[in-house]
Amino acid sequence: MPIDARGLSCPRPVLLAKDALDRIEEGEVQILVDGEVAVGNLTRLAGSLGLGFEVERKEGYYEVRIRKGGEAKRPQAESEGRKGILLVVATDTLGKDEDLGKILMKAFLETMLLYGPPDTIFLMNAGVRLSTTHDEMVGILKDIESMGAKILSCGTCLKFYGLEDKLQVGQVGGMNVLVDGAKNFEKMVFIG
Repeated sequence: MPIDARGLSCPRPVLLAKDALDRIEEGEVQILVDGEVAVGNLTRLAGSLGLGFEVERKEGYYEVRIRKGGEAKRPQAESEGRKGILLVVATDTLGKDEDLGKILMKAFLETMLLYGPPDTIFLMNAGVRLSTTHDEMVGILKDIESMGAKILSCGTCLKFYGLEDKLQVGQVGGMNVLVDGAKNFEKMVFIG
């Protein structure tokens, strides 16, 4: 019986899938979701647990199947070793003065281009504006991404600010990025 997580917001589909996986030694868990954000969150969960998965697009929703045990193939990229740094940015300015804060944020991101970016940047809360509506910042983030950094913007935050269709750089992520950060990254740095 599949888990029907359609219409549930982040992180509920991931929590339901993780709970179902914890209750079985071997087998498959099927989760029905209605958006690509949830699909991405579920596939990252599977990858972080070293489990195989398949995604099938249906009429108006997605079916994600996560396999545990048996012949399940372990995705390599997401599950091998600890990663370096996860940078969590929860604001689009640095400091209390908004005008100065925008200048400082731009300088911070540009300096990252000189010193090298972290492995992953997770934009949440007002930080999602950096990947959507701040065109100048989007350009800098694209340069950072081209240097190998993974850039993720919180899906719940994008929805809250009405920016779901305005993402210009990176991918949509969920709260599982923070959990993965605590478990699989050597260091987490928070701004905002």
